[in-house]
Amino acid sequence: MADQNEYGAGEIKILEGLEAVRKRPGMYIGSTSVSGLHHLVWEIVDNSVDEAMAGFCTTIEVTVHPDNSITVVDNGRGIPVAEHPVKKIPTLEVVMTILHAGGKFDNAAYKVSGGLHGVGVSVVNALSKKMNVQVRRDGKIYEMEFSRGKTTQKMREIGTCGTTGTTTTFWPDEEIFETTVYNYDTLRDRLQETAFLNKNLKIVLKDERASTPQVDEFCYAGGIIDFVKYLNDGKTVPDGLKNPIYLSGASEPDAPVEKTGEVEIAMQWNTSYSETVMSFANDINTPEGGMHMEGFRTALTSVINDYARKNNILREKDANLTGDDVREGLTAVVSVKLADPQFEGQTKAKLGSSFMRTLVRKIVAEQFTDYMEEHPKQAREIIKKAQQASKARNAARKAREATRRKSLLETASLPGKLADCSVRDAELTELFIVEGDSAGGSAKDGRRRDIQAILPLRGKILNVERVGDHRAFSSDTIQSLITAIGCGVTTGNGDGGDFDITKARYHKIIIMTDADVDGAHIRILLLTFFYKYMRPLIDAGYVYVACPPIFGIKVRNKIHYVYPNGRQAEDEILRESIAALGLNPDEGDDDRQTERSPKSARATPSSATRASARWTPSSWRAPRWTPRPASCSASPSRTPWWPTAPCASSWALRSGTAANTSKSMLMMLDSWTLKEDTWLTI
Repeated sequence: MADQNEYGAGEIKILEGLEAVRKRPGMYIGSTSVSGLHHLVWEIVDNSVDEAMAGFCTTIEVTVHPDNSITVVDNGRGIPVAEHPVKKIPTLEVVMTILHAGGKFDNAAYKVSGGLHGVGVSVVNALSKKMNVQVRRDGKIYEMEFSRGKTTQKMREIGTCGTTGTTTTFWPDEEIFETTVYNYDTLRDRLQETAFLNKNLKIVLKDERASTPQVDEFCYAGGIIDFVKYLNDGKTVPDGLKNPIYLSGASEPDAPVEKTGEVEIAMQWNTSYSETVMSFANDINTPEGGMHMEGFRTALTSVINDYARKNNILREKDANLTGDDVREGLTAVVSVKLADPQFEGQTKAKLGSSFMRTLVRKIVAEQFTDYMEEHPKQAREIIKKAQQASKARNAARKAREATRRKSLLETASLPGKLADCSVRDAELTELFIVEGDSAGGSAKDGRRRDIQAILPLRGKILNVERVGDHRAFSSDTIQSLITAIGCGVTTGNGDGGDFDITKARYHKIIIMTDADVDGAHIRILLLTFFYKYMRPLIDAGYVYVACPPIFGIKVRNKIHYVYPNGRQAEDEILRESIAALGLNPDEGDDDRQTERSPKSARATPSSATRASARWTPSSWRAPRWTPRPASCSASPSRTPWWPTAPCASSWALRSGTAANTSKSMLMMLDSWTLKEDTWLTI
């Protein structure tokens, strides 16, 4: 047996070519989950967008095929196909198979681009079980094929044409990714966002997976002004601020190439209490902000305070308005383009080019000051809203302090309705949020008193998205939630505040409402509250949603429950469940007066009705389901105030055993009674 402690030259591995990408894909695309899967599309599309920013591409087409392969077509210049002067192979093969090979390391081919490291398209190639590339260039069509980063078909000429461009088709590798099924909404939102950022660029998205292909086409003449209007759609905008404010500028003509940049900003205030500011660098979304966002926020706050002081709107004794005050209700898009951007990591979530902070601050300070001077009515409207936000912030701070949980020894500070557990180890404890005292009584009868706590809620909680912080924290129901959980709250923007996840008294917070319309509404309102004021709990996987069955299929004396999955229609789920039992869902009908064979069952989905879900203390059944953590994925081109479609699938059931929730509580959780007439008897 070899010495386990031996560490020599033989233990040092060398990964050649694209092998490193396949070994550690997360380093290049972030993860191998659904987000990493979609990142493959972004890498290919971004190359086409770079051609558009260079002025050579006007149309990009993205197609999702029935087998979940992706085709991206552009009418740019086409990837060069001539023999590379160093590698002595076609340049197309160099680009597709060699890391750090690209035309964006200097400013000769692209003055502005999103790709920087020359790894994007080669990474997609490495993580695809198959890739086909066609290049239209110099009146000819060239083709190459690859598999998992290796060339399987050398470049060949397959025809002639009078256009230019590149067509890339790839099949994601099932060996790498957790799933290879693309989400149409995710693709649509990102491509629409790209169209907003590039005036008059036409982007077409086509999904061929349905019987009738779904097609969306995006092209915006107004650019980011249209983007802001889109983000504010459905929100109330003050009369004086109906037209978005547009600011733009560029660095000095004599600035060095590495410090040249362009700035484009559109912004508009609405009457809501949340801030929606999206930032981009060379069309790459920077969700973590960076230097351009620092410059924007600093200049915006400074200009508003200076104008308010100058015009005696803020008096000497008044404190300055904070950044949170001036940005309350603000919807803005900050887009910068620079020759040599520095990002933090390959995923490019944060811009690190420090000179952009100075450039953005200078442009915003100059042009927004001019706007305020030229539009005094609008300026006063903006300052008035910021002052109201300041008053609400102070009121909210006082309300938060009132709801802040005291030490564990002061048990009297806990909500009176809370039936707490005896164990104090948060990793072991669970909090079940139920509707009213009746459900609370049933839940208390079935719980494990040592690790399971029950918090009944009275009625529906406030929609915290539609009210200010001060009003939200004045609600008795919300105060009870905050006090029971014990970790405090963030600000409405999801940061700051007194939130401390280490102080959470429970590591499983399970929303367990009735399976009716009111219950669904309460569930959404609760998720909205957690999303706005306790988002880290969702990110940490502490928030769960109880999922009752929608049908009960009774085969002889055994009941098989059918649950929603967030992806399929109920009829489709039911048919699959019947088929999984070895039965024919199309054979027979409950209404037919026919004699049934003991070996053949007859049932139709239409004969089943939705299971009623009301809390009763009777008829405890064996556990049938496991709650699953709720994870929220906000759409980048919509205001992220409550969980959107991607989150719906996370309410589905987790397969396997009920390992994460105690068996006795699961027994109680299955206390939803299915009436006999809601079962499909077979």
